[in-house]
Amino acid sequence: MRFWLKDFLKDLRYYPSALLGGIVIGIMLMISLVVPLWIPYSEAVRLWRGGEEVWYRSPRQVPPAWVNWFRRDKLADTLIFSTRDQPSWKHSQPAGEGRRIEVDFVFNYPYDTFPQELALYIWSRFREKAPFLVATWKTPDGRSIRVAELRVEGIKQGFRFSQDRRLLQRLEGVPPEEALFSTPGESQPRVLKGTYRLHIEAITFEPDADVDVEFIAYGQVYGWAGTDRYRRDLGVALLWGFPVAMAFGVLGSVGTTLIAMGLAAVGVWFRGWVDELIQRLVEIFSIIPFLPVLILVGTFYSRSLIVILGVAIVLSVFSITIKNYRAIFLQIRELPYIEAAQAYGAGSGRIILRYLLPRILPLMIPNLVIGVPSFVFLEASLAVLGLGDPVLPTWGKVLDEAIFSGSLLQGSYYWVLEPALLLMVAGLSFSTVGFALDRVFNPRLREI
Repeated sequence: MRFWLKDFLKDLRYYPSALLGGIVIGIMLMISLVVPLWIPYSEAVRLWRGGEEVWYRSPRQVPPAWVNWFRRDKLADTLIFSTRDQPSWKHSQPAGEGRRIEVDFVFNYPYDTFPQELALYIWSRFREKAPFLVATWKTPDGRSIRVAELRVEGIKQGFRFSQDRRLLQRLEGVPPEEALFSTPGESQPRVLKGTYRLHIEAITFEPDADVDVEFIAYGQVYGWAGTDRYRRDLGVALLWGFPVAMAFGVLGSVGTTLIAMGLAAVGVWFRGWVDELIQRLVEIFSIIPFLPVLILVGTFYSRSLIVILGVAIVLSVFSITIKNYRAIFLQIRELPYIEAAQAYGAGSGRIILRYLLPRILPLMIPNLVIGVPSFVFLEASLAVLGLGDPVLPTWGKVLDEAIFSGSLLQGSYYWVLEPALLLMVAGLSFSTVGFALDRVFNPRLREI
C-alpha cells in the first residue's frame, strides 16, 4: 500500500494544475469543517433570516472593504460608538429628581466620501417620566450644530438624521450625511476631514432612570464580502455555502457512483431477469427529464436539500453510466480468477465485493471526483430558480437574491461575482483533479 501511494504521488506531480486543485479542495473542505463549529446552523439561520433588529449596525447594499485597495478616493467605512459597549464614555451627575447624563463621541474621519446614513439609537429605562435628549454636532472647523431634540418614549428608539424635518430645515435641505461632513457654501460638496465630536446630553426625571446611546455612521463599504439590500453580511452566506456545496456535491457524487457501480455489478453477475430489470429501468429513466422533475419536486413537495439530493441521486443512478460499468464487468466476469473463486466456493456477495468491484476502482475514483461539480452546480441552479432550501444560506441563494433585486443594474457587481467565483473555483478544482486522476489511473490516456 505504501509503495502504491508513493508511485501514485510520483505520477501526480507531473500535473501541477491537479496539485493546485487539490490544495484548493483541501482548503474548501477545511473551511467546510470549521464553519459549522464557528457559526452553528441555528445561528446561521437566525442571522440570514434576521431583519433590521439583527443587522441594524450594517449599511445597506455596499461592497466589501477591500475595494478601497484599488481606489484612489477611499470609501467611508462604518463607524460605531456605543455606551453599551463602552460605559466609560457616559458620565452622569445628579440634577433635581433625576440625573444629567453626558456622552461624547470623538472620532477622526479620514475618508474621501460621505457616509451612507447617520443614525442614533437610544435605550432608556424609566417608570413614568420619559427622559429628554439633546444631541449637538461639532465639526473640525469649529461649527456647532444641534442635530436632535427628542423625548425618549420607548425602551429602544431610533433616530435617523435624514428623516428629521427640523434638522433638514437647519441644514437648508442638504442631506445631513453631506452637510455635517463638509464645509458649507461650496458649489461641490467635499468631505471635510478631521476630528468630529457628537455631544449628547440626556436629562432624566427619576432617580433610577438611565439612558444609553449608540451612534452609527453607515459607510460605503463593509466587511470582507459586503452587504445586501437587507443589510445582511454576505460573508455569512458565502461561508456557509462551503459546507452546503461540499456536502451536496460529495454525497451526490459518491452516492450516485457507488450505487450505479453496485447495480451494474449485481446485474452482470446474476444476469437473467435481474439484469433485464436494471437495464429497462436505465432506459426508462434516460428519457425522464432531470431538471424538470427536480423543479416539480421542489414546487409541489419539498425544497429541503435532503429531499432534493435524494431525488437527484435516484435520477442519476439509473443513467447511461450503468451501461458503461456493465460493459466493463462483462469482461471482468470472464477472467480466470473469477472462475477460480467460484471453484473454491466463494459466494455471490464475496465475488461481487472482493473481485468485481475492486477491479473498477481506478475508473470509479476519477468519475467520482469529476461528478462533484455537477451536483454543486445543481444545488446552485435550483436556488437561482427559487427552489433552494428556504432557510439555509448558500451560494445559489445569494445569486438568486442578487438577480431578483437587480443588483447588476444598481452597480453591485460584488453581490453576483463573489458566489459565482466560488462556484467556478470549486468546479474547476474538482475537474482538474479528476482529469489528472483519470490519466494517472488509466495509462492509455497519458500524453506521450
